[in-house]
Amino acid sequence: MIFLTGAAGFIGANFVHHWLGTQTEPVLVLDALTYAGNLESLASVQGDARYAFAHVDIGDRPAVAALLAAHRPRAILHFAAESHVDRSIHGPGDFIRTNVQGTFELLEATRAYWAALPAGDQAAFRFLHVSTDEVYGSLGTEDPAFTETTPYAPNSPYSASKAASDHLVRAWHHTYGLPVLTTNCSNNYGPYQFPEKLIPLMIHNALAGKPLPVYGDGQNVRDWLYVEDHCRAIARVLDAGALGETYNVGGHNEVKNLDVVHTLCDLLDRLRPRTDGQSYRRQIAFVADRPGHDRRYAIDADKIARELGWTPQETFTTGLARTVQWYLDHAEWVEHVTSGAYRQWVGQQYGAVAAVQA
Repeated sequence: MIFLTGAAGFIGANFVHHWLGTQTEPVLVLDALTYAGNLESLASVQGDARYAFAHVDIGDRPAVAALLAAHRPRAILHFAAESHVDRSIHGPGDFIRTNVQGTFELLEATRAYWAALPAGDQAAFRFLHVSTDEVYGSLGTEDPAFTETTPYAPNSPYSASKAASDHLVRAWHHTYGLPVLTTNCSNNYGPYQFPEKLIPLMIHNALAGKPLPVYGDGQNVRDWLYVEDHCRAIARVLDAGALGETYNVGGHNEVKNLDVVHTLCDLLDRLRPRTDGQSYRRQIAFVADRPGHDRRYAIDADKIARELGWTPQETFTTGLARTVQWYLDHAEWVEHVTSGAYRQWVGQQYGAVAAVQA
């Protein structure tokens, strides 16, 4: 069995679907079910005998230790994290508690469990920490992409908390010998993403006839990675990654935010045209930039390609088309996840534009 922390969230839920669709090994999902944790994302696997769920916070070390003792997993994949930059600016405390203190408590529970395993099981055990490219800071237009040796320079409370968790994982390997692996991924997109992030937010607002808020001049660049490609990368690192190593995972798709929104509008114009015949581009509304907004991220994923043979299968064109179609086909999921609390958050974040949206 493998344990998956935070797997009722976006990337973790997609990994559950990927794993159960390609492997026979059971999974236990540990999730505190905060606002972005949604068991509806796992509804289709709840009848699968290989799937189990535990409503547990990773910061509750005794509860995690009890689950480890009862189920004896051979690996832990650590997805659990507060992950939205905007939320971290307004409420950094939750990010420190989950991403830093929570990771510490999980590492300590795992270390005690691992230390008590028989020698053969100790050697086979893995702790895979899923992190982000945002720990590396921001790039200029002509700067080379982030590599695994790029110095850390986090610029937001979110990225600082993830950088801290990366350092903890590294230290537990070098100090205690815990067999760890770390992945740092670029911006993920795809099914089951909570609609506070750019792509699902734009789809949701476009269909609802609401403004499409774009920060600043819309020229911020991100490297977009289709979530299923990311799941394949994680599975490959778990299977063959070298202990203590970090692997950057990117989609080779650097796109400006405004171009992402334009492409989404064009896809929706074709797949779900507005009743008035106008383009969804008419709904774009530029809003004040967020504090400390990093200008560009880019991932150099040569190491994972060279050492583990992983490369992304989806282009941005194919991945985005699949994503838009998924949201069109799953309107009920979107309706359920966009609760009153979510609308309240959008109003807080986007101000006057959001008042229209809400």
